[in-house]
Amino acid sequence: MPDTFPKHLSAGWRNSPLAANHPLHGWLGDSASLTARIEARCHQFRVKVLTQGLGRPHPDEAVLLGLRAGERACLREVLLIADDAPVVYARSLLVPENLRGAWRMFAGVGGRPLGAALFADPLVSRSPLYTRCLDVRDVRYRRVASLIKLNGKKALWARRSCFVRHERPLIVCEVFLPAILELRK
Repeated sequence: MPDTFPKHLSAGWRNSPLAANHPLHGWLGDSASLTARIEARCHQFRVKVLTQGLGRPHPDEAVLLGLRAGERACLREVLLIADDAPVVYARSLLVPENLRGAWRMFAGVGGRPLGAALFADPLVSRSPLYTRCLDVRDVRYRRVASLIKLNGKKALWARRSCFVRHERPLIVCEVFLPAILELRK
């Protein structure tokens, strides 16, 4: 599949992996299902839906979806919770017209993990993973800070990729919260 995140559109996201000794190296670079990886490391897993409906994409997301300034996207924000601790904030976006076609499943996913549906569908392909260190200047960091106590954490690592079904993109951004490092190996 061609890389759907060209470098000139990546807005600070990079496709080079973290150093192997970085505590999040395995989490950020694993292209398999994040949901499955978390579920394997906890006793109880759940998805807390924060937002699901039309919303404003961030400028870098709008560019990746081919939306003009001010256009809205179908937006889903969730917290992935392992053993009652939020471990990942996830944000998924797609062009509204694709909700009726290629991404019908997105509308009905509700509180179920989106990853389970994505990885079960043989028609879905995934772009390479891109990573970025987020700090208070990034709106995604501020969104997480409004949801959970960061206890002085000045930066958070995130990854994003584009899932494609019938040539229609779905962007998924996952921000790794401090509690992710507490999960058993």
